[in-house]
Amino acid sequence: MTADDAQGHFAGGEPVGILTAEPVGGVLDYLAPPGGLRPGAFVEVPLGPRRVMGVVWGAASGDYPRERLRGVARLLDVPPMRAALRVFLERAADYTLTPLPAMLRLATRVPGMLDAPGMRRLLRPGATPPDRMTPARARVFAALEAAGQPLAPADLARAAGVGAAVLRGLLQAGALREEAAPRDAPFPRLDPARASHALTADQATGAARLREAVAARRFSATLLRGVTGSGKTEVYLEAVAECLRQGRQALVLLPEIALTGDFLARVTARFGAAPAEWHSGVPAATRRRLWRMAGEGGVQLVAGARSALFLPFADLGLIVVDEEHDGSYKQEEGVLYNARDMAVLRAQVEDVPVVLASATPSLETWVNAEQGRYGRIDLPARYGDAVLPVMRAVDMRAEDLPPACWVSPTLARAVAARIAAGEQALLFLNRRGYAPVTLCRACGAQIGCDHCDARMVEHRARGLLMCHQCGVTKPVPRACPSCGVEGRLAPVGPGVERLAGEVAALFPEAWVEVLSSDLLTTPESLRAALDRIAAGDVDIIIGTQLVAKGHNFPRLTLVGVIDADLGLQGSDLRAAERTFQLMRQVAGRAGRAGAPGEALLQTFQPEHPVIRAIVGGDEEGFWRTEAEGRRMAGMPPFGRMAGIIISARDMNRAMELGHALARADAALRRIGAEVWGPAPAPVARIRGRHRVRLLVKAARTARLQPALAAWVAQFPRKGDLRLAIDIDPQSFL
Repeated sequence: MTADDAQGHFAGGEPVGILTAEPVGGVLDYLAPPGGLRPGAFVEVPLGPRRVMGVVWGAASGDYPRERLRGVARLLDVPPMRAALRVFLERAADYTLTPLPAMLRLATRVPGMLDAPGMRRLLRPGATPPDRMTPARARVFAALEAAGQPLAPADLARAAGVGAAVLRGLLQAGALREEAAPRDAPFPRLDPARASHALTADQATGAARLREAVAARRFSATLLRGVTGSGKTEVYLEAVAECLRQGRQALVLLPEIALTGDFLARVTARFGAAPAEWHSGVPAATRRRLWRMAGEGGVQLVAGARSALFLPFADLGLIVVDEEHDGSYKQEEGVLYNARDMAVLRAQVEDVPVVLASATPSLETWVNAEQGRYGRIDLPARYGDAVLPVMRAVDMRAEDLPPACWVSPTLARAVAARIAAGEQALLFLNRRGYAPVTLCRACGAQIGCDHCDARMVEHRARGLLMCHQCGVTKPVPRACPSCGVEGRLAPVGPGVERLAGEVAALFPEAWVEVLSSDLLTTPESLRAALDRIAAGDVDIIIGTQLVAKGHNFPRLTLVGVIDADLGLQGSDLRAAERTFQLMRQVAGRAGRAGAPGEALLQTFQPEHPVIRAIVGGDEEGFWRTEAEGRRMAGMPPFGRMAGIIISARDMNRAMELGHALARADAALRRIGAEVWGPAPAPVARIRGRHRVRLLVKAARTARLQPALAAWVAQFPRKGDLRLAIDIDPQSFL
């Protein structure tokens, strides 16, 4: 409990301000119930004909006469929201120009969070041994022993790989016994005193600095930059250990569900128990349990996706953002925010350290470290005997490549050599599906989405076309939708499925695994595929950017990038930065277990500065050059930008509002900001809504948010007109 929470109290019958997660404005006034209320208390209040959840936010505004105020319906049995979290939500709302109720919704979007605490059934070994020990029964007892605690019937059946009938039989025989326990029980305790891996000198130095930062119990931001395979995780886990020794809680943000499996294993090896997980693949009951335990102090370490940043920790002591450069930390729909930046903000509000870990940091983080705002720890070498892979460009202009083929002879020979040596090769192509375009060879039409201005991608494994903007699917037609001619539709360009077909023809004896989010649709299927690769049951891995993030495949010694030029196309501000990061990350999968690794980048532009920087390995030189270009242009991180996205069913209405905003830009001119646009967005229609964009550019010191708020407030939106403001945009689509 913070000091202001301890002192504040609203007596029964006293007006009090309640914030709900409903889109009705801001804080609303109600009368406190008998017994009064504390700041942060969760309550149920009437709103129109409904009852909704709310949080006691502070004193009443006094805008309504007391006699017209409605009373709080009831106080909910949930730990109060701490003052620090309320301040964080307010500051995040101010920074992103998001209505405060929408921010509260991010912090309370938990299935069943308001249900009364209940009991659940657990199973543990009984007093009577089974009269007959079958393999299935043996797995049940092995699962209980491995867990070290009673398990719910569904969890035990899943862990043992048995059906409910096996458990019923053991219960009836007395070999298992049932007990009741609180439904939302604390998570298993982690032991920070367990021995860690032996650290290198660089790791030990970095770990000591992070432990000192945690022990100081005040805000600091540190870039932990280590080459791929250098052991960054082991270093920041020592900071987590110090946090746990202090009896506080830690949060580790991960950019992909795919990374949680390996991370869970490392945490379990270090602390004797797994962290709690928070992401979309976690069952609703577990998310509710974690939300409550975070607020009650019943969980020590959470590993989660960006939304874990809004959990109601009782005593947060450390935040780690792993792979901090990753684009998936930016939420592009609903509330628009960058979890990396919000992690720094929450660390400031909580007065705790934040660690930003990456082999290829974002330019924003690199500049902050260069300018001394962040600390910096470097791990320049791989752990143990492993060395960084040799990187080479394959000049596709000199390769004799047949039509409709994408694996060059040079790359094919390298793959064959690695397979013959009993090693693995990874072929990287950042395109899902079979082909990005389906073209009619009779009329030249390309099959597009009916609801978006986007080409439909063929997914041959599922026998359909899919729009990657809105997700709509339809069968692959026999006849061209434009001209009606049959048999003339042809795929154009490769996706990972088409590449897999080519690889199967080149290497018919090889075992191939395709890693793509639309083929591996559940966390379990993805983890099973990763386990097969790690066990050496796969010769060739084909993957999208899913494979570029943090995985450790001991036998993988060759990485082939099919199209290194793909990310360099277009005028995206961060195209060079993203291409550099992605290529360096995916190349870093090779040679992590001692055997020398190699990375081959297929390119038609080997002389391009970014390709030369990737192959040359001068990472600091690349960042310096990129930073200087941004500084001279006044672009982030040396300037500020905001994207304005207007959408409507009628393109003319959206464009009219865009022009009206551009003409009435006095509020922005007063702070020296420029307005560019309006113009149709690069993807000008999504889900049937036409999209228009404006871009605002300002100096780094400009008070941009108040000026933006005043600017857009001149034009209230009516009908189906929508306007979104994207502070620090990462995508310009």
